Amino acid sequence: MYKIMIIEDDLTLAGLIKSSLSKWGYEVFCVEDFFNVMDDFTAINPHLLMIDINLPYFNGYHWCAMIRKVSKIPIIFISSALESMNIIMAINMGADDFISKPFELDILESKVLALLRRSYDFNLENEYLECDNVILKIDNMSVSYMGREMELSKNEFRILEVLMKNKQNVVSREEIMNKLWQSDLYIDDNTLTVNVSRLKSTLEKLGRSDFIKTKRGVGYYVK
Repeated sequence: MYKIMIIEDDLTLAGLIKSSLSKWGYEVFCVEDFFNVMDDFTAINPHLLMIDINLPYFNGYHWCAMIRKVSKIPIIFISSALESMNIIMAINMGADDFISKPFELDILESKVLALLRRSYDFNLENEYLECDNVILKIDNMSVSYMGREMELSKNEFRILEVLMKNKQNVVSREEIMNKLWQSDLYIDDNTLTVNVSRLKSTLEKLGRSDFIKTKRGVGYYVK
């Protein structure tokens, strides 16, 4: 489980971020003692840090510099300070990304996932598959889109896994059936049609009715 630490003195916003990211299976910690941030950082040992610029006692630049002395974890600055100099300062202090307030939680979620994937690619590749904001979670066989999540059957999961691993390429019906057969999941032509239809229905309920595309007479693909 990936641990995320939030240094944000707006506790209401910090709570919203925590609630949103926790739904994705992250373990989220909100700093409350803004004088002893490094003590919390050492105790938590997070995989990713989110930090505001304006904080009590010491600003976010200070804590970013302190953390960069001991860690290379990905850091996202979140701030209402929109001047370009603040963004440049944040990047120069070692930040990996900058998101300005107000922001949509789904945008923040996408940035967090992208940073974790780039920073811990070896560990993440067996946990997530992502394509156009649709995320397939390997550990619990579920599919997510913009914070909404639904579980899949084994057949539906394997079909979507095959398509997402071959994104932008058409996967023939025969190839899909062969791959599932190798996984000890019995599937014939009729079963494939039924499961693809159910999978499309699930994605439609999540708001992505156009995600799986059909190449008539050949197979399926995702972009």
